[in-house]
Amino acid sequence: MIRNNHSVKLHRELDNRHIQLIALGGAIGVGLFYGSSATIQMAGPAVLFSYLVGGLVIFTIMRALGEMAVDEPVSGSFSTYANRYLGKFAGFLTGWTYWFMWVIVGMAEITVVGVYVNYWFPDIPQWLTALVVLVFITMINLANVKAFGEFEFWFALIKVVAIIGMILLGLGIIFFGIGNKGQPIGLDNLWTHRGFVPNGIKGILMSLVLVMFSFGGVELVGVTAGEAKNPKKSIPSAINNIVWRILIFYIGALGIMMILYPWNEVGTNGSPFVLIFGKVGIPYASHIINFVVITAALSAFNSGLFSSGRMLYNLSLQNNGPKYFRKLNKNGSPIRGILFSSIFLLVAVVLNYIVPDRVFMYISSVATVAVITSWTIILLTQLKFRLSKTTEEIEKLAFKMPLYPVSTYLALAFLALVIVLMVFIPDMRIALVVAPIWFLILYIGYKVKKRDPNEQSIDNKNIA
Repeated sequence: MIRNNHSVKLHRELDNRHIQLIALGGAIGVGLFYGSSATIQMAGPAVLFSYLVGGLVIFTIMRALGEMAVDEPVSGSFSTYANRYLGKFAGFLTGWTYWFMWVIVGMAEITVVGVYVNYWFPDIPQWLTALVVLVFITMINLANVKAFGEFEFWFALIKVVAIIGMILLGLGIIFFGIGNKGQPIGLDNLWTHRGFVPNGIKGILMSLVLVMFSFGGVELVGVTAGEAKNPKKSIPSAINNIVWRILIFYIGALGIMMILYPWNEVGTNGSPFVLIFGKVGIPYASHIINFVVITAALSAFNSGLFSSGRMLYNLSLQNNGPKYFRKLNKNGSPIRGILFSSIFLLVAVVLNYIVPDRVFMYISSVATVAVITSWTIILLTQLKFRLSKTTEEIEKLAFKMPLYPVSTYLALAFLALVIVLMVFIPDMRIALVVAPIWFLILYIGYKVKKRDPNEQSIDNKNIA
């Protein structure tokens, strides 16, 4: 039996405030600050509807995860549930795909840092910025977990406060003309530029792909909440709060953005956040927002590297990954898992050197497929979870999935629609080639693992 006290120690060093901000930091990153420009160009003001629909689907997915997490609170979260209810290969595929997702998301985050650093220093190449960020965040993750949690807490808090401040200030500009010489801007920009739905239903559908990418990371709430001291209270609270986070941080922020600035001009000359504050004449606002965007990307990247290193460590303990990743350094960090993930992230540095103008779209498309795979497995696992329960056990579930099973099937159909829509976006099609290759690699790896005569069987419930 493999001892797991190191794993327990890693979790106990993070306070509740750290865990909450890590989860929030993973959900609010590059998708809102950078990817929002592309979604707005696709759908116009109607992108608000896209985020609302996508948000409802995300809420459904998280409630599916929450139902299982409250009933069976384990740190392995949906990887453990997939292994238990869908089979060993499902657990293997889920864990490795989730690691893959965070590595890809990390590539997108450091790409965005390079773009925004260029706002201040246009002569610095994106690839160099990406390399510096990769080395810096890797060093943070190799430090003790408490230091990582504190770093992430403040970085995530900066962007949360900034978004709320932007919304409040935006409302003041819209209705009272604050910062605009006392002239209220009003709401006209939402419909005066070819209407609220300028690109029709097609525009809304196409925007759904990037909308769902921007939500990647919300499932981290379930992963962290699964280790809470009082899961029956903390998990429902964390998951239900996702709805308010989506309404405030995505719909609220983008709504203010398109009211203050015509939708067809947003993102054409840089960050919409930077341009809006620069337009209303607030001193140094554009530099402040640029700093916030950089910290947001660093925060999400930091959470991503932490999650990917941690996933490799847990996969090794579950015997779904090489024993090599069980190594912890003297600070209690999974050093080999973190460094292995960092090596893969060097791909982003190379891409920023070769195709700096298109790297974000390429990376986000692959990340979208990876995260949709994880969400799909969560929903499928929840269906099997319910089928495994007796009528009496279902009645005792403390955090039931609303409108089951209709809600689960509708969410699965929506995720399938998003994959189909990617076929019609040229830069997204690369993901539909990468994904089958990735799944084939995992299948071969799983078959090789099964042939290992030294394979140990480890009970998931004993893994922290």
